[in-house]
Order: sequence, then structure tokens, then C-alpha cells
Amino acid sequence: MTTHAHQESLTPAEHRAYWEDRYSGEHMWSGNPNGPLVEALTVRPVVGETALDLGCGTGADAIWLAQHGLRVTGVDIADAALRQAAEAASSAGVADRIEWARADLDDWEPDRTWDLVLASFLHSPAVSDRAPLLDRVREWVAPGGELIVLSHLRAPEWREPHDMHLPSLREIEKCLGRPGWSVESAGETVTDMPSPEGAPGTRVDTLVRVRRAAS
Repeated sequence: MTTHAHQESLTPAEHRAYWEDRYSGEHMWSGNPNGPLVEALTVRPVVGETALDLGCGTGADAIWLAQHGLRVTGVDIADAALRQAAEAASSAGVADRIEWARADLDDWEPDRTWDLVLASFLHSPAVSDRAPLLDRVREWVAPGGELIVLSHLRAPEWREPHDMHLPSLREIEKCLGRPGWSVESAGETVTDMPSPEGAPGTRVDTLVRVRRAAS
């Protein structure tokens, strides 16, 4: 089994160093956009022209959004991740449609809004409760725009359990359900995820899509 280490009481500098270190080694992700997100946005495409990808990592989702006509801002805490993202965007021919920004989301305060805000897997070894961040994230969605929160619920069977809190679908819906917002869709998704050694496994996530009132 693969162990998922849990860190506690990290300072902001240690939190950034943690992610810089993780992204400075071998590539962490497949380079493909998240399947549940692609499915959701294929069934019902974004209405609008701009998107914000929070915790964008190496940029696969941001690149997919740019390839589908959106102008994207990708934000991550790690320069190492953003360097890989920029290289991938250039190779995909969409570098001119994506702006990359390094920021710690826990104190970032943008001065604009986007038609789509994407918060995918904002689990962190430094922050157990993401509700305060999601409260702020709602203000970054333009009137009439959408917020999509994609979150892990259960790890693959072959991975050792960890003590990082993974919110339930009900918890996320409760966090996002506020006056002036409507739930477009909410449900669990299942993704095949074999172990590095090839053992079969599936990952269960939740995807919640909410829309801000137009006025």
C-alpha cells in the first residue's frame, strides 16, 4: 500500500515548502484533466468566457478549459507546479489563453471575478477545514456564474488510510448552500485508479456545482 503522509501545524512558509518539494520531484499527476470535471462540463458547458482554477497544480484542468474556449487563470502555491503547468500549456498551444499566478489561497484576495471558479481537491496537510476558504471563494464568482467543488471522499482500496478530513457530500452542500445560490448538481463520482504496482482500485469523489444569482 501507498502511505499518504499527514502533516500538522505547518506555518505558511512550511506549507509552501511542502508543496514545492512535492512538485520538484517526479511528475505527480497524469497530465490529464479530471474525468468527473470533463464529464460535467461536457454535459452542461460553462456559460461565460472566463475561468479560475484554484490549486491548479500542473495545469491539466486549466489547459482543458482553455482548449474549450475559456480564458483561464490558474493559481497555485508552488512555483514548481506552475513551471510545469506553463510548459504543458505551451506544448498544448494554449499559453496565450492562460494566466498563471503563485499565491497561497488562504490569504489571496483577487480584485476581479470569473464566470467559472473551479476548486478541485483543495485538501491540505496544513488546513483541515476548507469552509472558510469556500466562503471567500464565492465572492470570486461573477453574478450568474458557477462554482464547482470537486473533493475526494474515499481513497482507492490499496492506499493506506490517513487522518486528513475528507468532507462528505452533505457537508459540502451545506457549506455551499447560501441565499442567492442554487445547486445545479451534486453527487458522487467513481474513477478507476490502480496502484503503481497495477493492483485494481477505485477513487470516490464528490462534485458539487452551484450557481450564483444573476443579480
